[in-house]
Amino acid sequence: MTAPVPDSAAAPPSPKVLAITSGKGGVGKTFVAANLAAALARAGRRVLVLDADLGLANLDVVLNLFPKITLHDVFTGRSTLADAILPAPGGFSVLLAGSGMVEYSRMTPELRDQLQQVLQGVTPRYDHVLLDTGAGISDVVLYTVSLAGEALLVATPEPTSLTDAYATIKVLASTQGRRRMQLLVNQVRRPGEGRAVRAQLQQVVDRFVNPQLDSPVHLELLGELPADAAVREAVQRRQLLLDTLPGAPAAVAMGAVAAKLLT
Repeated sequence: MTAPVPDSAAAPPSPKVLAITSGKGGVGKTFVAANLAAALARAGRRVLVLDADLGLANLDVVLNLFPKITLHDVFTGRSTLADAILPAPGGFSVLLAGSGMVEYSRMTPELRDQLQQVLQGVTPRYDHVLLDTGAGISDVVLYTVSLAGEALLVATPEPTSLTDAYATIKVLASTQGRRRMQLLVNQVRRPGEGRAVRAQLQQVVDRFVNPQLDSPVHLELLGELPADAAVREAVQRRQLLLDTLPGAPAAVAMGAVAAKLLT
């Protein structure tokens, strides 16, 4: 069953494309993408999540979906784009990628064109398109982020996550000219820890990155998600936290993050 594709004539003139990325894996990037999409859909927005972690896709696992058609089928011409868009729990749509596809481990001119065409085909039809990218700073990840108007970096307070987040910020600033990036700090242990993480990253960026640029990079804290046992439970059940435990602290915090995107 395919998801109905909204009429592009009713779409706003400037759909919001947000790349959700991270410096390292394991920080909850795909969890954020799926639940943020659900929160935006609850607010009445038309939302599509595109699994851009090509070759290592796991959005289908998080959502307990078993797709018969993926982006690989669209890229190879075996399926149309409309047939590859599927309904997801939470009231949004998804465009899933295949897993274990070695051909998507590096950027090629063909893959570049295919990604552009897919994004051009879906963005006019939705209010929000969330790109769930791979982790790190590979050429595939960086190019995917470059297709988005906004970049949201997911990090945790762990030192390794912060180091990799800094590296990602530095590369995005130097290669894409990004001067404003959003930050979401996951798994915080106390209120305000997200602000402290943002301040720490901003301080390092101000010292080592901004002096080399024509204008400074500014990190905007989009929100913080508390360490919450309900998150692990939802992930193990392959369910959206906002559906199963909407009153959990992390779910409430996700709603606040979505509200910021709606302003």
